[in-house]
Amino acid sequence: MTTLPLLGAAMPLDALETHRDWLIADQRDLELQDFIKADVLNGDWQPLVDRARALLDGYAGRLGIHGPFWGLSLANPDPDLRALVTRRMEQGLAVCEALGATQMVIHSPYSTWMYNNLDNLPSARQDVVDLVHATLDPVVGRAEDLGVQMVLENIEDKDPDARCDLARSFDSPAVQVSIDTGHAHYAHGSTGAAPVDYYVHRAGNLLRHVHLQDADGYADRHWAIGKGTVNWHAVFAALAPLTSEPRLILELRDKAGILPSAAYLADLGLAR
Repeated sequence: MTTLPLLGAAMPLDALETHRDWLIADQRDLELQDFIKADVLNGDWQPLVDRARALLDGYAGRLGIHGPFWGLSLANPDPDLRALVTRRMEQGLAVCEALGATQMVIHSPYSTWMYNNLDNLPSARQDVVDLVHATLDPVVGRAEDLGVQMVLENIEDKDPDARCDLARSFDSPAVQVSIDTGHAHYAHGSTGAAPVDYYVHRAGNLLRHVHLQDADGYADRHWAIGKGTVNWHAVFAALAPLTSEPRLILELRDKAGILPSAAYLADLGLAR
């Protein structure tokens, strides 16, 4: 990155109404959060798409969605449940097509338990990869056709490499990597994982998406930037040499913190 990176944000449509001008003024990246739940995906979500399109009149930034994740594991060993996860991914991609979105955040299957046990049995590590392929292989081709990147977000990941190796195994532009700074900080503080900037270094140019949230290293806080203990100078120094242009998405629990968080990072000279 030769200039300061441009911040975007994640929000539902209700918050989009109040942040629309800020987003459109600089064509910031946007991640919509309205298409996560099963009842929405199983119902008539077209009115939500229509509302989004109306609110985004004049918007030319990079648009994405957070994909479904509640109760879902990409590495589910039960074939019936795995078929449901595949269906949810298909539903998410259908929303992307209707919106014109080009990115969908999905959750890493790796848990803290896996970190200590994947090498306990000879096939355990490959079994996870094979199960995720069984889940996602049926939809990767469609994602490629739509120009949608499915980005694997770290959740409990203590190993910053496993998720990246999983993404590489698809050998597809449709499967890339995301980092959530608060999740990485939790893993660092509570499970002994590397610090957040190491996750960025390890992902390298596989990194196409970042959830920016502050936290205390104990829980998944989604605090405004500056309210926790993430080392933001180290994080942005790790981002600086990347050429993959990851979307830098403020993902805060309280959407009123979006503009103050952007101002905080701007005042530090890290982003705009």
